[in-house]
Amino acid sequence: MEMDPAQALEFLQANPSATLLDVREVEENAYCALKGSLLIPLNSLSEALSYVDEKKAVVVYCHHGIRSLAAVRMLREKGFTKATSLRGGIDLWSTQIDASVPRY
Repeated sequence: MEMDPAQALEFLQANPSATLLDVREVEENAYCALKGSLLIPLNSLSEALSYVDEKKAVVVYCHHGIRSLAAVRMLREKGFTKATSLRGGIDLWSTQIDASVPRY
């Protein structure tokens, strides 16, 4: 249900059609985001599922990995069997993968 940043990077490079889903708030996304991600805040996700293809793999991220885990649980309940959370969120991504992503 989770993958660490290195696993996520490798997975996303090997699966370019996968959806990278940001479930943070609009203000957080405006400050920094991972390139190519789709923003749907967690509190809007259930109403916006039509924007996510359930047949594709989905890597979900937030700030530290808590909201993304909740999102993955919800997505899996709705039939998104290929949904996975980015462990540690964008914060850990910044420290382990891409230091140009601002930390907050």
